[in-house]
Amino acid sequence: QVQLVESGGGSVQAGGSLRLSCAASGYTISNGYCLGWFQQVPGKEREGVATIDSSGSASYADSVKGRFTISKDNAKDTLYLQMNSLKPEDTALYYCAIYFGRRCPAFAATMRLQVFTWGQGTQVTVSS
Repeated sequence: QVQLVESGGGSVQAGGSLRLSCAASGYTISNGYCLGWFQQVPGKEREGVATIDSSGSASYADSVKGRFTISKDNAKDTLYLQMNSLKPEDTALYYCAIYFGRRCPAFAATMRLQVFTWGQGTQVTVSS
């Protein structure tokens, strides 16, 4: 059974940094499927913020470009999201995900429909 467990969330002041981790079990992340991170605020759908494919090629939502970095450690079966220059609007639940396909989808509202497995989420709160 595939399981994803996020960690690293917390409360920081604006301008601060956090590093989220997502440990996979029952799944080898080097299998080649697209991996990603989403954010969700109350009352809204989950939105993709970053993806990474098997070659390590990363893509980002416009809202986080230049501030967030997605990476993975195949040996540890762990996905990461380094979050710098955090803003209050980054406050959200953050979820890691494995997509159905090997090619990462373009950023769109329908991205969440292409996810095979979700983690349980980790809360990030940024105060001004």
